[in-house]
Amino acid sequence: MSVQLLRATAATSVLTAVSAFAAVPASAAVDEIPITTNSVAARLDFIAGQAAADRGDASEANALYRAAVAADPDFTYAWVNLGGVSFSTEEFAASIKKADAVGAKASAGERLLVEINQRFLDADVTTQLALAMRLVERYPQSPRAWLTLGGVEFGLNHFAEQRADIGKAIELDPALMTAPLQMANSYLFNAPRDLVAAEKYYRQAIALAPGEDNLYWALGDVYRARNHLEEARQYYQLATLLDPNDGTALVKLGHVNSFLGRYDEARADYDRGIAIAEPANKPFFASYKTFTWVHAGDAAIAVRELEKLATEVDTMDLEDDQRSGAKIFALTNAATVCLEKGMNDDADRVVGELAGALRGNAQAVGTEEFSRIQEAQIAYFEGQLAAHRGDYAGAARLAKKNAELVAQQQNPRKMENYHELTGLSLFLQRKYLQAVAEYRQADLTNMYNKYHLALALDGAKQTDEARRLFKEVGEWNFNTVGYALVRKDALARAG
Repeated sequence: MSVQLLRATAATSVLTAVSAFAAVPASAAVDEIPITTNSVAARLDFIAGQAAADRGDASEANALYRAAVAADPDFTYAWVNLGGVSFSTEEFAASIKKADAVGAKASAGERLLVEINQRFLDADVTTQLALAMRLVERYPQSPRAWLTLGGVEFGLNHFAEQRADIGKAIELDPALMTAPLQMANSYLFNAPRDLVAAEKYYRQAIALAPGEDNLYWALGDVYRARNHLEEARQYYQLATLLDPNDGTALVKLGHVNSFLGRYDEARADYDRGIAIAEPANKPFFASYKTFTWVHAGDAAIAVRELEKLATEVDTMDLEDDQRSGAKIFALTNAATVCLEKGMNDDADRVVGELAGALRGNAQAVGTEEFSRIQEAQIAYFEGQLAAHRGDYAGAARLAKKNAELVAQQQNPRKMENYHELTGLSLFLQRKYLQAVAEYRQADLTNMYNKYHLALALDGAKQTDEARRLFKEVGEWNFNTVGYALVRKDALARAG
């Protein structure tokens, strides 16, 4: 789709949203973060890109923000937002570096956005939070400033604070569709979950933009979370009618068919989604297709297809910086399958390939801090392999290495992978109570980790809590490779 057509589509969406919610006008007190550019064309592309990003169309937003910075290379805000919808770590880093380089001409708010985004690559969430709080202090009537603060709170798993921040944005501008959309996502995916509230806010977003296909497949996700899979399918199919080029809706149909055990139908859905996807999305959608073999219990086939995909990435119609992310995603999934299924020789090969891809990614980004983050990931995977091979001393050394590599991060969540790896090693040694203590400090928003906490609790004879967690995991119904590995067993253990 041309940038001109994208711009027109996004502008139409903005007008539709405003007219649909005319009965609830935006507050006159709204004072947004200033947009600094003298280019009319750049400003139009920026506004259209913002509308596309608000409804979740990252591909369209990416193209529009690229057009904006082409029209005005000194447009700091557009560079920041391009980073937010980038398809690779390299593009994100380059966009934020460019935003910083031209920031002298920007407003105070735009410069704060640059600083907040700079902290992603060194995992300094503590500084991010302080900067985001400064942003809302400087622009207390800016809905987007409050959404930025909510995004940082999300990264800290501070979901109550995140919802309060989004609520402030809704109060300031009831016509800003992305605010109820983000609130709905929070209630759908984050603890404490509230599926009634999630549906309410998705429908509020739909009232603002009734023709947006993305919002209907988002509403379908609520029904998937309720385990009403056939109703979810209806909303995904509606999304494809609203936009026949919506590959995401087809992928979600594939997820539902995977959960229903209709693996051939699921693969056909994924193939249709892959066929119409933007080039940057194709390898990620293709990874989801491989999960059908994981759900079906054919782990060896899944690993073979994921490794094949990681190789094929080099020949796909992708920009050079997009290849590493796609390859890392495929190899991370393959490594997780190998480790969970005890395919240790295969895991040794795949983890080696993954380490090479992570180091290549770090070299491309080119900062010492990001290199340490990637080395910490390598130690984490190598430690899992050592634990599965029974080399518990080696696993402990690699867990310590992981901890040392993240020690400088200003991030209260930095030790989660250390605790997960230590918990795994203890669990495999049947030291269940100690494993429970470690897993409780891992990332329990990840259903794969929650499943292993439940296993450790079961081993420690804490069966009531274990069964409750198995039920939560089994009924999660959102597809990742870890979830594909454990869903059936979690449901069975939940009774």
